[in-house]
Amino acid sequence: MPPTASHTPTVLLAEDDRAIRNALERALTLEGYRVTAVADGVEALAQAHRSRPDVLVLDVMMPGIDGLQVCRVLRAEGDRTPVLMLTALVETADRIAGLDAGADDYVVKPFDVEEVFARLRALLRRAAPASGTAPGSAPAPAAGSASGPVPGTGEPSARGAAPETTGTPGRSGTPGRFGTPGRTGASNGRPGASAAGRFVEAAGLRMDPRARRAWRGRRELELTRTEFELLELLIRNAGIVLDHSTIYDRIWGYDFGPGSKNLAVYVGYLRRKLDEPGAPQLIHTVRGVGYVLRED
Repeated sequence: MPPTASHTPTVLLAEDDRAIRNALERALTLEGYRVTAVADGVEALAQAHRSRPDVLVLDVMMPGIDGLQVCRVLRAEGDRTPVLMLTALVETADRIAGLDAGADDYVVKPFDVEEVFARLRALLRRAAPASGTAPGSAPAPAAGSASGPVPGTGEPSARGAAPETTGTPGRSGTPGRFGTPGRTGASNGRPGASAAGRFVEAAGLRMDPRARRAWRGRRELELTRTEFELLELLIRNAGIVLDHSTIYDRIWGYDFGPGSKNLAVYVGYLRRKLDEPGAPQLIHTVRGVGYVLRED
């Protein structure tokens, strides 16, 4: 959770520029975080293995092991700790590389420290435990179910498990714009969205929110944390156009404004993972409004 009187989140900061590292460490400490600051990726990995933080802030361009490599290693190990990337690279392809590595969000240098604070608060809210799970750790699968996500393992074996009740960590379950239903695991009568047991299905897609696994047909999708939550939101509201503000609020907990390309980058990357030759596109852009999941 974000800093409170009773909780001090831990931040692992990896930045090779000493001036930026020291300034950001001081600012985060004054904001109420407990900060461990290191100068390169090797130290970052070592520190992350010694004591898992609540959130990581990684500079992309560091000597030796850079921020992208640190993120890839942690994700390969099954570490789901939220990652905020700091980057001087502003091209879309560069941002996509960070998201592909498993990062949850990014800030472009030079940045305003208040933006860093806002993005960290949003990441920590999303990672806040719904049932006692420690921030940054994978949610525990239901008894008798396959733990996930594990790429290439096919479909899960447990289909009769109890319905999902916890929802997405950090979400209040209150209705959003356009009648967005709370995340209770029920379809609330929305067209195309159904929940059979613990599975959520729409437009040929199926998700297991507990195990954080998703499939298109029989093909399992390898999704980052943010991609998974975005796809879940779209599936639960299949056929409903969700505007940008609603999506930002439900996924990031913060509206980054009309100039932000963050959502467009994630939607584009999610489309590439969903698309199949000869199959219909599932995520559609409603110009000037937002996005909708439907099978045309």
